[in-house]
Amino acid sequence: MKLSFFVDATYPAGTLITTFRRARLVFIAFYVLLCVDARPADTLPVRMSDRQFRDLIEALSEPKGSFFSENVLSNESGFSFVMAELQRKAGSNGVYLGVGPEQNFNYIAAIRPKIAFIIDIRRENLLEHLLYKALFEMSADRAEFLSRLFSRTRPQGLSSKSTAGELFRAFEDAPADESRFRTNLKQIEAFLTAQQRFALTREDIARVEHLYMAFHDFGPQIDYNSTGSIPGGRRDKMPSYANLMTETDADRREYSYLSSEESYSIIRDLENRNLVVPVVGDFGGPKAIRGIGRYLKEHGAAATIFYLSNVESYLFRSAPPGNSNGGFEKFYNNVRTLPLTASSTFVRSIPVVNPQGGVTGWQSLVTASIQQTIKDLDENRLNSYGDLYGSRRGGTPRGTVPGR
Repeated sequence: MKLSFFVDATYPAGTLITTFRRARLVFIAFYVLLCVDARPADTLPVRMSDRQFRDLIEALSEPKGSFFSENVLSNESGFSFVMAELQRKAGSNGVYLGVGPEQNFNYIAAIRPKIAFIIDIRRENLLEHLLYKALFEMSADRAEFLSRLFSRTRPQGLSSKSTAGELFRAFEDAPADESRFRTNLKQIEAFLTAQQRFALTREDIARVEHLYMAFHDFGPQIDYNSTGSIPGGRRDKMPSYANLMTETDADRREYSYLSSEESYSIIRDLENRNLVVPVVGDFGGPKAIRGIGRYLKEHGAAATIFYLSNVESYLFRSAPPGNSNGGFEKFYNNVRTLPLTASSTFVRSIPVVNPQGGVTGWQSLVTASIQQTIKDLDENRLNSYGDLYGSRRGGTPRGTVPGR
């Protein structure tokens, strides 16, 4: 075969030099692309031993703090409306960070991260996640899980094809069973102390019993206010567990972690492999978020989704007791230490703003670029909570979804 490109003597010298230069540029570009595609994958564990799990929780956790409400259950509906966007941005196999109780499972089931960290200033939240961990690991499917969660006999006729609505309607009619509660509680305590070997204090064990009793007492209708009203005597209407788990988006698609056996199995699998890591941490504190950042860097991974709820509203308050989480600048400086990418995303709950100005009081879930938020802080565009949702502009933020 004649390689005229290289040896044809009839080629003008200048043309040949230009051609070689072009060929070299193409080769360099190809090599760069090859190197990018061949960069090493993260080294996040596919499973942690029970001891590694306990040690990581202890290494990341800070002293417990307090909050004005118990938060046994979230009060944020509307999460279904941001799930499709999060799936596009996050893909799968990323790293999830979040705050609070069960709502994290919905986001985790949707984006399927390799590992999840749940950070909350209350030690009670860590204990509730350990309670959930026990229930997940002991329950092969959704119906068994709900039977244990609410201490009710598993209704007949439920199958892997049952919708979340069918599950909750069935359990709504099932009476609470005190004997089942006591049996389950003993199994949960044995799982956490004898099997998982958590060094739980008497106070911790009493707290786990209190949390579990709340699900027994209120069943599928448990809500944010079930164990205590909002300070000031307000008894705002809150969505129940059944309401939250059967919520749909505009296309009537369910996104809760109990919407299907597949979604449930995603959470159960991560729990079985000790990859849902609850942490006691102040968002503005010196240890938890920064420790997670170091852990991710050591493993070549980046934060994908960080669900904040409305914690930022407390961070921006200027004085105690409102500013119980360390202050917004401390928080965002902690976030800087996380390894981030252009697609790293905050999910936050914010007030809906009337077009004429002023807050309606209803909550909406929206997404925001983490890197852009940090840039806004650096460029002096983020000085108050209102700057996050446009209160000074008198408009409604993009991506607003129906609230509770």
